[in-house]
Amino acid sequence: MAEATQLKSRHLTMMGLGSAVGAGLFLGVGLGIQISGTSVLISYAVAGVLIALIMWMLGEIAAARPSLGSFSTYAGQAFGHWARFTMGWIYWFMLIMVMGAEITGAAAIIGSWFDIAPWIPALIAVAFFAVVNFAAVRGFGEFEFWFAIIKVAVIIAFLVIGILMALGILPGMDLSRAGTNFTDNFLPNGMPGFAAGLLAVAFAFGGIELVTIAAAESEDPARNVATAVRAIIVRIMIFYIGSIVVITMALPFSQIQDADAAADSPFTLVLEAAKIPFAAGFMEAIIALALLSAFNAQIYATSRLVFDMAKDHCAPKFFLKTNHSGSPINAVILSMIFAFASVGLQFWNPPGLLAFLFNAVGGCLLVVWAFIVASFLKLHPQLKANGELTDIRVPGYPWLPWATAAALAALTIFMLFDPSARNQVIAVIILFAALVALSFVVPAGKREQVRQ
Repeated sequence: MAEATQLKSRHLTMMGLGSAVGAGLFLGVGLGIQISGTSVLISYAVAGVLIALIMWMLGEIAAARPSLGSFSTYAGQAFGHWARFTMGWIYWFMLIMVMGAEITGAAAIIGSWFDIAPWIPALIAVAFFAVVNFAAVRGFGEFEFWFAIIKVAVIIAFLVIGILMALGILPGMDLSRAGTNFTDNFLPNGMPGFAAGLLAVAFAFGGIELVTIAAAESEDPARNVATAVRAIIVRIMIFYIGSIVVITMALPFSQIQDADAAADSPFTLVLEAAKIPFAAGFMEAIIALALLSAFNAQIYATSRLVFDMAKDHCAPKFFLKTNHSGSPINAVILSMIFAFASVGLQFWNPPGLLAFLFNAVGGCLLVVWAFIVASFLKLHPQLKANGELTDIRVPGYPWLPWATAAALAALTIFMLFDPSARNQVIAVIILFAALVALSFVVPAGKREQVRQ
């Protein structure tokens, strides 16, 4: 691939940050605080360490064997065709459903600004991002870089405002009340609440794995994936934990809640307490931007996954077609069609179906993470024996990888004891079993070589 069309390290780092710092943080952070109180800081620390280890394992393999199929490719190398097929399509399904939700949310916000039907901005956005993804990958990388820059700048500005409030330069924070607020609400719902909060928090880190898909189209995959993985984990921890500290210090605990709209976001409430003008409108614009950015990134990820799966006979060869820029044009179109179908499904809302599909989405990440760990444990000895390992190495092998596997098992058990999360486990088991069964119907074959 020509250098001019490749992604740079800055693209990968900001894409990873942008995928994890989005509407889920701006709107959903209040839910974790509501459930487990200020002990949610421990939840983020625990979940952050867990995801850091999983990403480290994925990064070690990706640096040694860069692939657009990322963890689905490595699952296939470790366990065979069925694992490759199942992991690829389970992740594709998850992203398609999430894409539908994101474009629905963004279109509703933009439609309200111009007093037009939401389908109009949805159609414009989909058409625009289709053009972006038909272009050379470098163009996509630049879009995501600047989208992510804006989101990260907002988080940094929010943390600075929090510091100014604590110093008394800006109004809205009483440090004596803040301390009491923190200690009195540490575990409002006891250990069951902490466990439920940990579940809510863990999935907030989903999306970072996109970096290892994009790394295969970067200038120096081994070096870039190592740099991106290290930078992303540290920065996300600072952003999430810093934001929660500001929110829990500035707001009464009773005001912190899960938000459906920008006006109810804890970020908006803190900015209003600091007397920042137009706080609700500003956060609404940022949330819309975050949703559109995530949508764009997921078009990229789903299309590359399908393209790479077609090489391994896990998708029709039709999806191997590329345009003059090297973009998998038919795979991009497929993502667009199904994203629209997901949007339509949400408007139609057939009884029980949508709930089942989104429950399955909730459990998909857990399956992906489990297979990343299992694939690493299987492939690491091979990589070492073949001399394929690079500078990025998972510490504490094999104890830390096995401890990570045990933590994921514990997380699954927590989900089984939580009534709402239990449905996620059941739904993803059904989806997983269906895909495994289908994989034995689809014949495996020699990997296709594609000229770009």
